[in-house]
This record gives sequence, structure tokens and C-alpha cells, in this order.
Amino acid sequence: MTDPVVWFVDRTAGAPGALGARARHYLEAVPVAGSRAAALAAAAERALAAAVSRGRDRAAALDLLAADGLITLALLAQAEDRPEALGDFASSLVGNTAA
Repeated sequence: MTDPVVWFVDRTAGAPGALGARARHYLEAVPVAGSRAAALAAAAERALAAAVSRGRDRAAALDLLAADGLITLALLAQAEDRPEALGDFASSLVGNTAA
């Protein structure tokens, strides 16, 4: 397991099984590079793109929840690893998804 996945597993113990599995699926698909926070944010972008591509299909809900959880975890990872850069990191997430 990569460092971001190990960190993710540790932080999501007790999460609903299907949600944890879906979020982990997206995280494991991200190439290993950069910080944990960046990996989690990239996984969230993938999950959000999947949710959007499903349109109004009910299956999109799990991807949307996974994206939400991964963004939250990305912010937590940033706060743990580099709290002084949390504001800039959060702003960059908003900028990435606004388009």
C-alpha cells in the first residue's frame, strides 16, 4: 500500500463499507507523487468526475459522497502535514473544481 492509502485506511476505520471502498478505489487509481493531501484531492476530482458523468443516475450518489469524503480527508491531511499552507491548499481546491 502507498503512504496515502495507509493514511486513508487509518483515518477511515469505521466508515460505511461501500463508501470507504469506493473512495479507496479512487485513491488507489491516483499515481503516487506529491503529498498525501494532493493524492486525496486528485482522487476526489476523479470521484466527482465519475458522479457528474453518471448524471441523474442514483449510482452517482456514492461517487459524490466519496468525492466529499476525499476532499475532507485532503484538507485533514494538509492540516496535519503543513497547517501553515492550509488556506492556500483549500483555495486551490476551489479553483480546480470551479471550472
